[in-house]
Amino acid sequence: MVQRPPAGTIPDAPGSYQFKDREGRVIYVGKARSLRQRLATYFQSPRHLPPRTAAMVAAAETVEWIQVRNEVEALMLEYSLIKQHRPRFNVRLRDDKSYPFLAITVSDEWPRPTVMRGRKRKGVRYFGPYGHAYAIRETLDLLLRTFPLRTCSDAKFRRHERLGRPCLLYHIEKCSGPCIGAVDRETYDRLVAELIEFLEGDTEPVVERLEAEMREAAANLEFELAARLRDRLASVRKAIERQQMVAERDEDLDVVGIAEDDLEAAVQVFYVRRGRVVGRKGFVIDKVEDLTPGELVGDILEALYDDPPLGVPRTVLVPVEPEDPELYRDWLSLQRGSKVEIRVPKRGAKRELHETVTRNAAEEFNRHRLRRASDHNARARALNELQDALGLPDAPLRIECYDMSHIQGSDYVGSMVVMEDGLPKKSDYRRFRVRSVPGNDDFAAMEEVLTRRLTAYLDERSRPVDERSGKFSYPPQLLLVDGGKGQLNVAVRVLEELGLDDEIPVAALAKRFEEVYLPGRADPVRLPRGSEALYLLQRIRDEAHRFAVTYHRQLRGKRMTRSVLDDIKGLGPARRKRLTKELGGVTGVKRASLEDLLALSWLPDDVAIAVYEKIHGPVSPREAGRAGRAPGDGGEAAGAPPAAEREAVR
Repeated sequence: MVQRPPAGTIPDAPGSYQFKDREGRVIYVGKARSLRQRLATYFQSPRHLPPRTAAMVAAAETVEWIQVRNEVEALMLEYSLIKQHRPRFNVRLRDDKSYPFLAITVSDEWPRPTVMRGRKRKGVRYFGPYGHAYAIRETLDLLLRTFPLRTCSDAKFRRHERLGRPCLLYHIEKCSGPCIGAVDRETYDRLVAELIEFLEGDTEPVVERLEAEMREAAANLEFELAARLRDRLASVRKAIERQQMVAERDEDLDVVGIAEDDLEAAVQVFYVRRGRVVGRKGFVIDKVEDLTPGELVGDILEALYDDPPLGVPRTVLVPVEPEDPELYRDWLSLQRGSKVEIRVPKRGAKRELHETVTRNAAEEFNRHRLRRASDHNARARALNELQDALGLPDAPLRIECYDMSHIQGSDYVGSMVVMEDGLPKKSDYRRFRVRSVPGNDDFAAMEEVLTRRLTAYLDERSRPVDERSGKFSYPPQLLLVDGGKGQLNVAVRVLEELGLDDEIPVAALAKRFEEVYLPGRADPVRLPRGSEALYLLQRIRDEAHRFAVTYHRQLRGKRMTRSVLDDIKGLGPARRKRLTKELGGVTGVKRASLEDLLALSWLPDDVAIAVYEKIHGPVSPREAGRAGRAPGDGGEAAGAPPAAEREAVR
């Protein structure tokens, strides 16, 4: 348990503090207006602390702090430390999905709108996020008639540019044809700017322009053009209807709704720009620490505006004010570059809008709890059953399983999959390419993989905390190998050699009768059929097998698709394709003589010689003489006509 620092050593100043366990890992990060007053609240009788806070203090070994100049800096430092260390006792935000955005690649030579997920990239404007990708595609399809921008990939664009022929979208008037020069740069850039304004909510200029152009075309008796403009206007109005009008036209605001219980909270955020809802986002929070409503709102604001997809608006509507509202207002104003309000709506349209968002959060929370209720109970039962059946000191919250894959000793690979709290943790999956096993020896391969993984753990443990990579920082609470007694003995031997046999429990799961073998026991443990514990072990074993086989197939596919023509200097993909096409495949290239290769006018002589030498070995003087070349000569042979003359003769 952490000891209270000596009196007077904690500064009475703003800053961030970090509790660390005996391994030096950061387990909790907090911020304070006064470090001395805030830390004093932790060093009291555990009976007076909330249960989770008491558990954190009991698990901590030391406490450190970083003093800063003001509270805004403390807030920013706290969030950066939480992102860096991901402490187990801090609130964790979990997106239930990767939300899609409508993105415009403004940094491209010819920008294009597309659907994107994941991390934000420079040179791209994002709009959203949206609940479903199909909603973006339907909206984009409506807008392309009015803003005919390219939506094709860069590779397809370059292909049509070379062909000088547009794709179908140009013919149905959903692309202005920049690949064939059908639109100039100024006009295209204007279309991009108008689409961005439209998506930002400034829709009136587009509608007015289309109406004016339609009337003008009708007045000039250009009825076909007027009909096309009418259809474009209808598409634009349909797209506008999809963006619900909820506020005044000049208002930008984010609306945060929360539904919670003691352990979790569901959050819904509606993004309103120029009075219209242009996107939404939802996520679930694990309330690992005890939080007041104001502290919870503060944590949510920190997560939302670390990298806001649509920037920071002028107003943020929340259910209750954060714990220190002036601190968050200053921070958001600094982010935006102008004043930002954090308000709790009391009446009128804003209150109704916030109630709508909160209802959405409550409905999502109910769906989340229904999904998780049976799953959480089943996982808890599985871990408890496993602890009892295998005689483990604790419930195995982190299980690592290992498996091997190969075909007669070739492309030997191993896999490590991880389950934490009964759920796959794919970010910790690892795959190993076996290096030191010459033939078919599963035991030796397993020994190499386990030795490499556990040695990496020991190396990580021996480093200072700030120098750890995090890849192998945590040991398993159950190490599971796929196999029987032989694989188990290998795992036990590796643990003993590394001095970890007292720290890491180990077991082996045999496929034949689904029996679990334990060290020091002659008879296997047979878990009851249909038990949650057996189901959990089967799932992680099957996942390890799938992960290993996938990697093995990937390596084998790479090896089998390589050819003798790979890695020849000057023979790129285009030349290699043309060479095999003209000579009848790789076999035809192998049969070709040096004269045949040199006779190809489009293939440089030094590349032709390199191809021949890769297949047949160094060129002999006799072969070089027959070909009219000196071996190793990169230019024309003496007395031979230049390449241009040979081509003319041919």
